[in-house]
Amino acid sequence: MRMLRYEILLPLKYNDGIPVEYEKIHQTKRELVDKFKAITVEPQTILGIWGYEEKEYEDELIRVIIDVENTSATTLFLAKYKEILKERFKQIDVWITASPIQII
Repeated sequence: MRMLRYEILLPLKYNDGIPVEYEKIHQTKRELVDKFKAITVEPQTILGIWGYEEKEYEDELIRVIIDVENTSATTLFLAKYKEILKERFKQIDVWITASPIQII
């Protein structure tokens, strides 16, 4: 079975520096557990620095990990879900990456 690890970086602050409400983080984790039955959350803060339209942003993020079978349905779901997350967290973009994994 071919597996993928999806990693989603969720912001802890909006782009203007105001903290994201805990309920939004909790809602997102709950939705992902309901959909995929399991997630892993790395609660330590990850720092991201990036530029967009000549402005520099500094993000504080947490990482959510989902290990699932590699299907086009999952990729499609996460592509659509990304748009929900961008709106929910008022972000220019939300980083979702996928890497092949092998479960032993």
